[in-house]
Formats: sequence, C-alpha cells, structure tokens
Amino acid sequence: MKQITPFNSTQEALTVLDNGGRFYNLITKANDGEINSAELGKVAGIMSDKQKMVLYLELSLANLTELSRKEILKTLSSDLKSAIKKYSAQYLLPSEATKKGVLSQNAILEGIPKFLESKSDFNGFIMIPIMTGKVTTFTMIPIIDHYNVYELRDENSSETFLIAHSRDAEILPEKRITIGGILKELKKDKKDVSPATKFLEAHYYTAS
Repeated sequence: MKQITPFNSTQEALTVLDNGGRFYNLITKANDGEINSAELGKVAGIMSDKQKMVLYLELSLANLTELSRKEILKTLSSDLKSAIKKYSAQYLLPSEATKKGVLSQNAILEGIPKFLESKSDFNGFIMIPIMTGKVTTFTMIPIIDHYNVYELRDENSSETFLIAHSRDAEILPEKRITIGGILKELKKDKKDVSPATKFLEAHYYTAS
C-alpha cells in the first residue's frame, strides 16, 4: 500500500503525471499534453491495472478544485478516460459502506483505523485464486493470514467497517485518513452461504 500526497495545483499535477513513462516506453513522451496509462502507472507504482490507476488518480487530485480536476482529466488518453467511467470510486463513510458499497468496485472511505493485532480479535475468510497449470481454482483462507486487518470508524459515531492491506506494508497510523481500495467479499467461515459481508482491500491512502 502506498501513501499519497495530493497535488496542490494543476501545474504540479500535469508536471508529475505527464512524465513520459518508464525508460522502456519509447513512444511515450514527457510534457506532450497527453497523460497515458504508462505515465499514470509509473506514478501510481503499478504496471497495467487501470482500476488501481483510477483509484490513485482520484486520491491524488482530491485537493484540487473541480475546474482543475476537469482540466487534468481532459488530458487523459482515450483508454484512461474510459477507465475513469468504468472505475470511478464511491465516496463512503464507514457506516455507509456495508449497505451502499458495490463489490469489486473502487471505494474511498474516511475514518480512523484501529489495527486488529490478534487473530482472536477477528475471524473471517477470503477466497483466493490458485493456478494449477492452465486451470484456476479457489480456496478459502483466514483474512488475517493474508492481510493486516483494521476496523475503520466514523469520527462521529461508533460504527466501523473492515479494511485490509498487504502484510508487507507498514501499519496505518491511528488517526483520520482517507483510504482508497476495492470492495471485496468476506465470509464468516468456510461453510458460510449468507449474503456477502464486505471489506475494503486498501491500496492508497492520504493522511491529514
């Protein structure tokens, strides 16, 4: 997971985003007036996942005015403009995410995370894909074996929503943050057939 410092001006955003891509992107040029996926992926720290690129872009532009955001979005390549329409994030409070959040879609939440240090504090399972030759199968594992797990709570209420991120990343600060990720499904146990419980697989955050 990556912490983002949002841009403070249109010019700063355009300078950073219109960067020419990585050294092997020979066709892409810096400062040519168009931001493509190679350039956005370089800043976002990913290769080709447009859903995560859109998430990064939305958080990085959060401090700009609507007019500035529109000016930057106009410079996106056609495939990125299509990705924006497809993956635009829901902005939710932790108390809203369970009912209003859409599985497999981007979401941006704001609240205070509390790290669940002990496995005894929480129990839940996620489904992960396993490749066997050309065949993909799925298995259920405890979420806390795969992620660092937190309860994210509204500042003005006691309601919480589960968020999780790679165990390789640093523990989140216990203060108000804005966090972006993809809403995924959580099961109570391996035999659970009840409607999906949701959690946010977090990829980027900003701190106040």
